[in-house]
Parts: sequence; structure tokens; C-alpha cells
Amino acid sequence: MKQFFKIFRFEFKNYLQNKIFVGVTALLVLIMAVVMFFPRISTFFSVENDEGSNERPVMLVQIENHDLKEPLKTAFGAAFSDYEVSLFDGSADELKEKITSGEAECAFVLDGLLSYTYYVNNLSMYDTNTALADEVLISISRMQAMVEGGISPEAAQGILSATVSHTTQNLGANQMQNFFYTYIMIFALYMVMLLYGQMIASGVATEKSSRAMELLLTSAKPLNMMFGKVLAACLAGFSQLVLIFGSALLFFRLNESYWNENPTIASFFDIPTDLFLYMLLFFVLGFLIYAFLYGAIGSTASKLEDINTSVMPVTLVFIAGFMVVMFSMSSGEIDSTLMRVCSFIPFTSPMAMFTRIAMSTVPWYEILISVSILVASVFGVGVLSAKIYRIGVLLYGTPPKISAIIKAIRNS
Repeated sequence: MKQFFKIFRFEFKNYLQNKIFVGVTALLVLIMAVVMFFPRISTFFSVENDEGSNERPVMLVQIENHDLKEPLKTAFGAAFSDYEVSLFDGSADELKEKITSGEAECAFVLDGLLSYTYYVNNLSMYDTNTALADEVLISISRMQAMVEGGISPEAAQGILSATVSHTTQNLGANQMQNFFYTYIMIFALYMVMLLYGQMIASGVATEKSSRAMELLLTSAKPLNMMFGKVLAACLAGFSQLVLIFGSALLFFRLNESYWNENPTIASFFDIPTDLFLYMLLFFVLGFLIYAFLYGAIGSTASKLEDINTSVMPVTLVFIAGFMVVMFSMSSGEIDSTLMRVCSFIPFTSPMAMFTRIAMSTVPWYEILISVSILVASVFGVGVLSAKIYRIGVLLYGTPPKISAIIKAIRNS
């Protein structure tokens, strides 16, 4: 254990003294500060804008039926509260000129209650004016038909304005609310795993290329070296995430009153305790199993330039699991057969099982089986990686074949 702690402290200290590690962490904390303080800062500019001008963009409405002009203006004004709705009686060329010159933002030219032409200078992909106008015109058309049929305008208005009241009792997980927790955890694991996995593999390959590994292996056991390197990287990555998200939580609490109008952001920082503990558990176990693999593969690389090629199979497996989880989350098929299978495969279960726990109802015994398999796999892969590490770091020249590594492990 003494060897392990020496290696662990040495590797962890190297991460803390790494300028890139410190710089990236500081940059991400600064970004979190800017994001969390943005509503507070924006209020100062909004106050200045409110004092300077209260003008709204102009919307023009043109219709030939004089009896419906005022009702339509009133209806459009109520529906498009962000616009200054005005009636227009000029020609089509004059209307187009007003829009292209910026005097008006858009215009509706009605041929009848159920037919119109929408004019706009630059059509935004988020423009929903026509959909809202359709609802307004359909409502007016139906009311007019009711009035012509003998129903009073008040009764017709009451029929069209009828609303449905409902309540929802959720007996399981709330997928919409937990989607953000799950996405952040999966994406954080994805980024940290690719970053630190590459760093572990590159570090081992660098030590091997300098022939320092031969001296290290005579003074420390491979098992202690492998576990010391991987656990130091895990602690460094975890500390980085705690600092980043911890600062985000602190900045959010300082500006909580300014985020009241954004329930999505507010709900993210109110993550349930049990879900948070599951997040930590699967994050750490998922990091460890892949970090051991990256360390073992890094020891078999003959040159630092070979790292990217050597770790490609492990990276592809991780990306495949990531894509399966992302597609399942997007489609809402959290409990599909593929996701259930991935929940018990140690290389995909950190993402798949956590996603199912967060966005579905999973029996306790399935969670227990998944975690047990994952914990056993972490220790098994760790011991196997240590053996590969002991053999790989002493092999120079061409990268060793898998069959040669397996034979050397058996002989050891």
C-alpha cells in the first residue's frame, strides 16, 4: 500500500501542476460564472432599453370586408401582443415597400376569413406567425358561422373559449425533468473519459519511450503502478468536475432570483439526492473501467505516435454505447431491449443503467445486478490491465500482437 500511495500522490500532483489542466478548469469556471450571472447583467441593459424606447414592431393587416376590419384588428392585436397591429388600405406595392424598408416587419393580406397571403422580408426558421394567424381566423370563422346559425355572439364566444382542465399523477420517473440530469452526466462522462483516457495512455507511452519504466518496475509492483495512475486520474477528473459544477451551483444560488423565469435551469440544481448518488456511482465506475483499458493499451504502444491508433477500438466501443444511449433518450425508448441488454454490459452499463434509473422505473434487483457486474469488472479489468502493463512496457519495437500478450499473461 505504501508504494500505491506514493505513486498515487505523485500522479495526482502532476495533474494539479499541469498548466493545461489548471487553465481548462479556470476557463470552464469562468464560463459558468458568465452564464450564471448573465440574467443579473442583462437586467441592467434591459432597464436602459426600456427607458430609451418602448416601440414594438409593426404588423399590417389588410382585408376587403369592411365589416370585419375592426374585429380582425382586435383579434390580431390580442393574439400578436408583441406587435403593433395596424390596418392597411394601400396597394400591394406600397405594402411591400413598407416591409422591405423596415417600416413594418410583416403583413397579412386577407382574401377572406380562410385565405390570406403572408408578407415578410426575411422569413425566420422560428417564425410562427402563420400558425397563430390560422388559429385566429378559424376561431373567427366558426364564431361567424354560429352567429349566422342563430347562436348569440356571447354563446358562440363561450363555446369557442371552452377549456379542458386536467391533472397528471406521475407514478414513476419524470422523463422530461430528468432528461437534463441524465444528459449532463452522460456528456460529462463522455468528455472526461476521452480526455483523461487519452492522457493516461499518453503518459504511460511517454514513460515507456524514455526507458524510465524499466527502473520503475524494479521498485514498484505493476498492480500498484496501474491502480495508482488510474485512481489519481479519476480523482483529478472528479475534482475538476466538482469544482466546475460546484462553482456553477454557487453562482446559481447567488443569482437564483434572476432565474425564476427559467424552470429548466432551476430544476437542474434541484436534482434528487438518490439520483445524484447514482450519478456519482456510475460515473466513477464507468471512468475506472475505461481508464484501466486506456492505461493497458498505452503500455503496448511502441511510440507516442501510435497511441491514437492503439486506443481506437476502446474509443469506438465507448462512442457506440454513448450513441445508443443518446438515441434512446431522444426517442423516449428508455426501456427498449437494446437498452436493457446494455444495462448489464460493463462497458455500456454506466451510461445505459443510469439513464434507465433517471428516466424510467427499474427494479432494485436489476440495479444490484448491474452494479455488481460493473464493480467486479472494474477489479477484473484493473488486475488484467496491470498484467498487460507489466508485459507491455518492456516490449519495444513493433506493437505486440494480442495473441502474444495473452500468451505472456498465461506464462506469468
